[in-house]
Amino acid sequence: MKEGSFASLFLCQIDDSVCCIVLTFAPKSNATMKKLNVLILGGGGREHAIAWKLNQSEWMGGLFVAPGNGGTGFIATNLDIRETDFPAVKSAVIENAIDLIIVGPEAPLVKGVREFIESDVETENVRIVGPGRRGAQLEGSKAFSKEFMVKHGIPTAKYGQFTAKEIDKAKAFLHTMKPPYVLKADGLAGGKGVLILEDIVSAKAGLDEMLGGKFGAAGEVVVIEEFLDGIELSSFVLTDGKSHINLPSAKDYKRIGEGDTGLNTGGMGSISPVPFADDEFLQRVDERIVKPTIEGLKKDGIDYNGFLFIGLMNVGGDPFVIEYNVRMGDPETESIMPRIESDFLEVLWKCGGGELEGSTISISTQAVASLMMVSGGYPESYEKGKEIFGLTSITEALIFHAGTKMIYPSIETSGGRVLTVTSYGDSIKAALDTSYREANKISFDKMYYRKDLGFDLKS
Repeated sequence: MKEGSFASLFLCQIDDSVCCIVLTFAPKSNATMKKLNVLILGGGGREHAIAWKLNQSEWMGGLFVAPGNGGTGFIATNLDIRETDFPAVKSAVIENAIDLIIVGPEAPLVKGVREFIESDVETENVRIVGPGRRGAQLEGSKAFSKEFMVKHGIPTAKYGQFTAKEIDKAKAFLHTMKPPYVLKADGLAGGKGVLILEDIVSAKAGLDEMLGGKFGAAGEVVVIEEFLDGIELSSFVLTDGKSHINLPSAKDYKRIGEGDTGLNTGGMGSISPVPFADDEFLQRVDERIVKPTIEGLKKDGIDYNGFLFIGLMNVGGDPFVIEYNVRMGDPETESIMPRIESDFLEVLWKCGGGELEGSTISISTQAVASLMMVSGGYPESYEKGKEIFGLTSITEALIFHAGTKMIYPSIETSGGRVLTVTSYGDSIKAALDTSYREANKISFDKMYYRKDLGFDLKS
């Protein structure tokens, strides 16, 4: 904990269900800023972690999350609003005198929530952390992002893009590549639109499925990429389009099965910092990728404000971009927010107003590890409405809710990814050990989590 800070532990009990909330408060600053009413759009673990962090700020007025979950309801006001229902979002902004909107997931950004809010005289002065529709295409279209990278000299894998009418051409392109073969749905597919296939027969079959409608509109265009042989990590940036702050890096584990096997998921856990991403490597990322990306956006006339999540591959010490995302990652956010010691609300407020220049943040040297507890059957079909037990026994970890719902007098599952168990440690191993020890105290019907996070790390 940062010197001069203090923490409070709150236990909220509803009959047999108790939610443990640890709030760490930073010391007062001399800045002159009014109390802010903040709306976070989204309802997952990422949004809970952001809400948890912002709630530590001395500048927090009212905190609202739409739609939120069973965890955010203990530290903020949940609003029963879908994040893509823009008229309802606007009404909530007006009714609650919102000063700042933080957009959690990608869908509202791709659909143009920023333009919707800024185009109305009643809400045009509300600050938003999240890019407009054009900037959101970095995530909304794999083809757009690859073209952007090539145009601006940003290192990435060789690729080709194809439609269903070009299926024969796409299969011919596969024969120019070496296995394994990487196929990506062009549009948004909930983090599941990527196939990595080991042989040409499987690759052609996967191509038929993707262009045949497996991912709906998201798969109308498929990007075929060269496989990069390295180790993956996530880099995070906050930018107002002029200046930027590099946030802590993280590594997530996407596959459902241990040893990174099985189907892709939205993420099964994360760690921060990343042992193989030292200061020298991160400097290369900043110089070769982050700065050229921000400069490329300016050159293309894209006014970008918000988070930039860069999926990277470390190939022999050199960074290559796998993909861009235009929001924070999930579950990486659950490991990053606990490492930020500064008043993050103040920084986000400045970012939303284009005032980020000169801002810095303080990062804890401690390691953080987060493991995701999911419903049985995820990422395919799964059941909801399972009561969660054991939350009262958690003493050493933070619990960030994802797919949960308060059903008085209990908390029940309401999604595939249910809870994130997040712990500090003097090393990644120590943090993971604590998260696993605490996770053993929690249970719900058909609960599953990976037991091998960090298996690929040397330290």
